[in-house]
Amino acid sequence: MKVTFLGTGGGRHTTMYQTRCTGGMIFEHGNKKHLHIDPGPGAVTQMNRIHYDPALTDSVIISHAHPDHYSDAEVVIEGLTFGGWKKRGCLYGSPTVMKGEGTLGPCISKYHMSIIRETTVLHPGDVLNIDGMETEICRAEHSDPTNIGFKFKTDCGIVSYVSDTSYSESIADQYKGTRVLILPTTTPDDLRIPYHMCTDDAILFIDRVKPELAVFTHLGIMMIKRDPSVQAEKAEKITGIKTIAAKDLTVLDIGEKISISEAKTYDDEWIPPSSV
Repeated sequence: MKVTFLGTGGGRHTTMYQTRCTGGMIFEHGNKKHLHIDPGPGAVTQMNRIHYDPALTDSVIISHAHPDHYSDAEVVIEGLTFGGWKKRGCLYGSPTVMKGEGTLGPCISKYHMSIIRETTVLHPGDVLNIDGMETEICRAEHSDPTNIGFKFKTDCGIVSYVSDTSYSESIADQYKGTRVLILPTTTPDDLRIPYHMCTDDAILFIDRVKPELAVFTHLGIMMIKRDPSVQAEKAEKITGIKTIAAKDLTVLDIGEKISISEAKTYDDEWIPPSSV
């Protein structure tokens, strides 16, 4: 399995200024299936930089109705449907994303809902098959009350993406058994903001779940100023568990061992084969 971080920023200011991209992740798994998770601002640009053809994408998941998690999703949907000409692919999202609730969402237009083959609304406790992966939907505590996290059961062990949440033991306990824990850590040290985790919260989370590898992402402005790699080192020193702060275009190759690299980038005016 391969995870490519198209962007590792998060929160309003990182998103507004694109201090880091906020493009979510692509999971390449199974028989060359491609799942795009939380395609926020920067996703499409980053795909072009690494020469990733959006027509390869099989499914899109959106955890909640905040723009750093969904704003490029409609373009990704157009890509996977060959510009709307081929009805294919699946879209999964929380209730606010798919239907709207209160002042949040819906995040996807009726047109884009109509050109994709299948749409599914996700709730905590759901267990379903996404592109051949058994996927468990987990609860979060966030300002979007329908926000959700994910446990993907792969041939290489459980890979979990927690999504934005405040810390509690009950939230963390959902992810026990995880091998690779992708953990939004928005602020450094003990600098808490509502409904998000700081480094000290992440340390408690990691120590409770005990993954093989923890990965910080969704990095806010203050976290970036304090150097996320230093914050990850702090977490590793305290927990004894390998912890890294992902950078834009970090790649995890997850097999018997886990290797960490950077995606190759290109500067040319690339036209994907699917568009010709």
